[in-house]
Amino acid sequence: MNNSFAKKSRVMSEINITPLVDVMLVLLVIFMVTTPLMQQGLEVDLPRTAASGIRATDEPFILVIDRGGKITAGKVPLRLQNLSARLKAIFHTRKNKQLYIQADKRTEYGRVASVLAEARSAGIFNISLVTLPKAK
Repeated sequence: MNNSFAKKSRVMSEINITPLVDVMLVLLVIFMVTTPLMQQGLEVDLPRTAASGIRATDEPFILVIDRGGKITAGKVPLRLQNLSARLKAIFHTRKNKQLYIQADKRTEYGRVASVLAEARSAGIFNISLVTLPKAK
């Protein structure tokens, strides 16, 4: 009788980790499915150049100009007519005064030049054009 009690207490003291492993596998699958969805963005075909990259110290502010000439910041569409005022308001509170412009290589040069002019009229003079490294 004493021997039987010792076996039961030893079995009862072991932790069943099967439910824990099941939960962890479900969480792993959820993260594997949702992570690529978080990286969505606009389809922009960047030009390739031989320039070296730069390091940003703060979260960069990126304006995207797509093939059709539409301007967006994040997922917010912007109009060229009020771009200067919007940029002035945005950069008033930002520590990092760097503006990055991702323009599709098939975008009209005049559209990119207009966006640059609006950024300069907003008082932003630290502007970079985002490109991809040239294939060797």
